[in-house]
Amino acid sequence: MFSSTALKPEPLSRSTRVMVVDDSAIVRGLVSRWLSEADGFDVVATAASGRLALQALESTKPDIVLLDLEMPDIDGMTALPKLLARRPGVKVVVVSSLTKRNAQASLKCLSLGAVDYLPKPEGRRQASASGFRDELIEKLRALGAPKTSMRSEGYSPSAARLALAGTAIPQCLLVGASTGGPRAVEEVLRGLGPAIRKLPVLLVQHMPSTFTAAFAEHLGTRLGIQAREPQDGETLAPGTVYVAPGGRHMGLRSGSEIRIENGPPVSFCKPAVDVLFRDAAAFLGPSAIAIVLTGMGSDGTEGARALVRAGASVIVQDEATSTIWGMPGSIVRAGLARGVLPLSAIGPALRDHITGSLP
Repeated sequence: MFSSTALKPEPLSRSTRVMVVDDSAIVRGLVSRWLSEADGFDVVATAASGRLALQALESTKPDIVLLDLEMPDIDGMTALPKLLARRPGVKVVVVSSLTKRNAQASLKCLSLGAVDYLPKPEGRRQASASGFRDELIEKLRALGAPKTSMRSEGYSPSAARLALAGTAIPQCLLVGASTGGPRAVEEVLRGLGPAIRKLPVLLVQHMPSTFTAAFAEHLGTRLGIQAREPQDGETLAPGTVYVAPGGRHMGLRSGSEIRIENGPPVSFCKPAVDVLFRDAAAFLGPSAIAIVLTGMGSDGTEGARALVRAGASVIVQDEATSTIWGMPGSIVRAGLARGVLPLSAIGPALRDHITGSLP
């Protein structure tokens, strides 16, 4: 069954309206209490299945839906496209336990329109102790925040060409992303077309370990390319996407050798974009080009500073097309972005640059 609060007037500055969909009464209760205790949230409904969530959707009008994958009646993956069709613009965050099967299902949901995922620990005690509560609130707060004014209205394709004109033809592509990143990464790499086979791609996507392996497999299947988590000491090869393993940092030991280490978090992240970018600045210099896509926080800013000092270029996704404009926005505010481009323009611009089609 589902429950909902009475609809309230919506002032200019209002709380983010959240629906919690999970077949576990314990999880529904915990998450509802956490959000109710945090400023800025209004839990407008809870539901034990996808069917009940669909029934409650129109009357409760949530901004964000927390959607469990494994439920009776209608499961999360089946309910997802129906939720998006009935309430365009609602942000759906998939919640699933840390298994390979659920990681693959979560990535499928992202391709169907979910904005992000949260790995759900098993059991009340583990969930409370693991930091799941803090991650949940931080992520929902970022997803519910309004856009600022830094957008790319008036954008034209020539802006992408101008951003990259005059820079060295890259020999290695670096990509950093977090919240909303899996779909964005796939779109950028798809936009490269055959040019992706001309250079290695080093990718840091903030994900737990089970998810990064599944994400590499997902990219390889969807794009028809080599994509995998690398081993320490592996030699870079063109046409391969190297996905930083969750829970470990990926960097470089030389201009051609990958370094994997189990060091402390950097910029509160592990893997961290900053680690990859700093190593690339030291060993690749101007032969590298970096792309920073949607994501929370500021991971990548200090690494971008090192890259720019070494003569490399950094391109970031614009705010209008970002799920969360944290990481790319931080780089823009630091004055380190050579170009600020809509997501759809980044891949084609890189493709033309890699193939020498830019003036």
